[in-house]
Amino acid sequence: MGRRKLVIKRIEDKSARQVTFTKRRNGLIKKAKELAVLCDVDVNVTIFSSRGKLYHYCSSNSLADILRRYHSPVEAEPSASAEEHYSNYASCLSIGELLHIVERDLRGPDIDNLSITDLVHLEEQLQAALIGARSTKEKELIEDNRLLEEKLNRIAENTIDVGANEKMDFNNAARGQMIPGDQQHGLLDLFQSN
Repeated sequence: MGRRKLVIKRIEDKSARQVTFTKRRNGLIKKAKELAVLCDVDVNVTIFSSRGKLYHYCSSNSLADILRRYHSPVEAEPSASAEEHYSNYASCLSIGELLHIVERDLRGPDIDNLSITDLVHLEEQLQAALIGARSTKEKELIEDNRLLEEKLNRIAENTIDVGANEKMDFNNAARGQMIPGDQQHGLLDLFQSN
């Protein structure tokens, strides 16, 4: 029995959709690898899942190499006008910038190929990021300490108030003075039961 023709439409069942995504993603990446090996071509596959997770395959050493080749002018089509070339180039820039950002976030800087000045600049960026992270952490810790101190002060004040009220109520009851409201009955009952 042969394969049946599958109607291409959105899969409604969430788990079935995830299974299909995983299988097809792996199949697509496998085909990209085969194409790169068999035909000796540079292939790049970038997939963002519905949850925003990035899956990436690049056959060459760097996505930047592929993008550089993509941006370099290839033989112009004779039928294409200058406006079409400009609009294609403008859209390539935005896609290229996006892919550059994705590659940078995915792999980080290629430290082995950086010059001394680039390494110094990278070190300065890392130092600035570290200082910023420490500063933010210190501010958060100071704020947390302040909130905890306020909470402890409120608890201490409540404890002092409760203790003072109980002592005052006991002293008043011992002297036979009136105690407001329902507290009077509770203390009088306490003394009468003794």
